Amino acid sequence: MLHRIAHMKDGLVTRRRALALGAGGAAALLAGGAGAGILGAQSGDDGTPRAGAAEGIDGFGPRDAATVLGNRARAVRSGDRTAFLATVGAAPPAFQDAQSRLYDNLRRIPMDGWREQVVTTQTLDGEKGVAVVRVRARYKLRGFDRGDVARTQYLALAPRSGAWTIVGDGSPHGFKDDAEIWDGGPLTVFKGRASLVIGDTTGLEEIARRLDAAVPVVTGVVGGGWARRAVALVPADAALASALAGPGQSLGEIAALATAAPSAGGGRGEDRVIISPGTFGRLNELGRDVVLAHELTHVATGGARDRTTPLWLIEGFADYVGYRGAKIGVRAAAGELRREVAAGRIPSALPAANAFAGGSPRLSQAYQEAWLACRMIADRYGEATLVRLYRTAGRVPEETALRDVLRLPRDRFTALWRDYLKKELT
Repeated sequence: MLHRIAHMKDGLVTRRRALALGAGGAAALLAGGAGAGILGAQSGDDGTPRAGAAEGIDGFGPRDAATVLGNRARAVRSGDRTAFLATVGAAPPAFQDAQSRLYDNLRRIPMDGWREQVVTTQTLDGEKGVAVVRVRARYKLRGFDRGDVARTQYLALAPRSGAWTIVGDGSPHGFKDDAEIWDGGPLTVFKGRASLVIGDTTGLEEIARRLDAAVPVVTGVVGGGWARRAVALVPADAALASALAGPGQSLGEIAALATAAPSAGGGRGEDRVIISPGTFGRLNELGRDVVLAHELTHVATGGARDRTTPLWLIEGFADYVGYRGAKIGVRAAAGELRREVAAGRIPSALPAANAFAGGSPRLSQAYQEAWLACRMIADRYGEATLVRLYRTAGRVPEETALRDVLRLPRDRFTALWRDYLKKELT
């Protein structure tokens, strides 16, 4: 499941990491600135339709669809472009071109176990013999994914020259595929020491280099108990980037975010960092490093799947790691909050979860408050204690975690934090 990401109005913010461009704290990181249910048969894990499947068109059944899909998958795995395109019949030229590009993109990606399985079938036009098949594509990125991830797509099939072939997708019939990086233009793949960057734009080598450099930074804080590698998807098209982020998301002003691609087996999913190259390209050197280290912290700690840890701690901790060692002052990085504190407006409480929502009027300040809360813990109690608090808060309620780790009730912790804001920002 893809998790929601906060959209920011201005400042340096995230929810798996959202960075939008504006004034205040963000300016310091900017380049050049100081600132349907389809009814029918279901298939087994091997792609063979299960018994009891009903045929929607006379002479056609899920086994026919499984044959076509099996031929496609074998063609991808074996590198037989002709066999792959032979599964596409008299389809519109645009669809044929898209399938040709799909094959080329799939072959460029280092993947294991590519297969397409029939999930359900539905008759759309029995007279013309057109059926739509819901398909689950499964694959694993070699050397990076622990398990298979799954993608749902829809294909229209029809009999042509005595055989069933693919004649289109499900979009004319109201069905929408899950987004994938290979839906864009011709892909380039760059593999770093600890990163795999896939996209249809420029700058992939730089992103891989920065991710490689961020791995030891993150590991230095959270420890080595994570995969210590990352997959980044970099689509040139902003609409595709938003689709990869999930329903209702817009990455128009977001530089990067971390999320989890759904597992084929219903497990934890596989981590992905999605980068919006237009916005990412507007960041300066520091901004790019902070953003990617922040994202990698979510990957290392499971932040894109966390449903227990308070959001102020999830985002504040990731920003703490992102800024760790960065040559930027607190006042510059927390410009929006600094102006409020200087005017005597000290926040009375740690930011609640809704403060990180896209429509929050103090979204930038919420992230800055969270970051400084984590920074205060590290300054006062040590970085190891901050890490222990983060891990404890994933298992027990926030109040209990504060008492167990810091020996403080929440109100006392809040008072210390408010004093820290005044000290650092005035």
